Amino acid sequence: MGKFEINILGCGSALPTLRHYPSTQVLNIRDNLFMIDCGEGAQIQFRRMHLKFTRLGHIFLSHLHGDHCFGLIGMISTLSLLGRTGELVIHAHPQAEAVFRPQLDFFCRELPFAVRFEPVVPNRSEVIYEDRSIRVTSLPLIHRVPCSGFLFEEKPGQLHLRGDMVKFYDIPIYRRAEIKAGADYTTPDGQIVPNARLTTPADEPLRYAYCSDTAYNEALIPLIRGVDCLYHEATFGDDAEELARLTCHSTARQAARMARKAAVKQLLLGHFSARYDDEQPLCDEASQEFTPCMLAHEGMKIVLGR
Repeated sequence: MGKFEINILGCGSALPTLRHYPSTQVLNIRDNLFMIDCGEGAQIQFRRMHLKFTRLGHIFLSHLHGDHCFGLIGMISTLSLLGRTGELVIHAHPQAEAVFRPQLDFFCRELPFAVRFEPVVPNRSEVIYEDRSIRVTSLPLIHRVPCSGFLFEEKPGQLHLRGDMVKFYDIPIYRRAEIKAGADYTTPDGQIVPNARLTTPADEPLRYAYCSDTAYNEALIPLIRGVDCLYHEATFGDDAEELARLTCHSTARQAARMARKAAVKQLLLGHFSARYDDEQPLCDEASQEFTPCMLAHEGMKIVLGR
């Protein structure tokens, strides 16, 4: 399998602080970039993390709250100034085009590339994008406005050839692709060599789930079960559990409870309220329910893999 890298450009919530940018992430999957949410300053953070604008083809917006999408027009304007010509696809709530198209027409009148909006229907889970390598599925979240999370997962790869067996049977190059796809090998003298003798199992596909913004929602558990990394909002701590309920957000402990029940491999907390000058107590509360648990921070890079 190739690269699967999570870049945190922003992990704050709605109220600006000097410590966090609003929600923005970029996944680097085999050198193709996929942005999740696009808060203010996203293009600046893109620069700081040395990401390649030319590799960005898709932006996924979880919902139409400003801290998750106010950076979109700035990002598109920057892409225009850099001379982009390839299409940019925005996956978002069906109303997103009605919101952003007039802004594009006003601020970005002569874009040298097309911007296509692909609707993501909230309150359901369905495949919203796929190519040869990955599949992206929407996740129904519970928030004050229609909101969707995203599950990014690699497609199953091919079997691995055993070098010693390839050499022993002198398998020609033109036969190796079909063996990696599962075929047996027939030697020149007619002997059939089972595929299991020639290969080792393919790598387990990597999976990443993004769940922000959302109230505690156990309906997500079967959809995210066993993911390699779960990013779950942890806007509040135990001290503000009632506020979390009223605003359809989650506490760090609730995020960890989701991670434990879904048996994920690691938990990444983010979307922190401006009320906290130090998020370590949030991680401490979450760690009472689940480990390993990490706090997101700007500039963070997590590489999933073996």
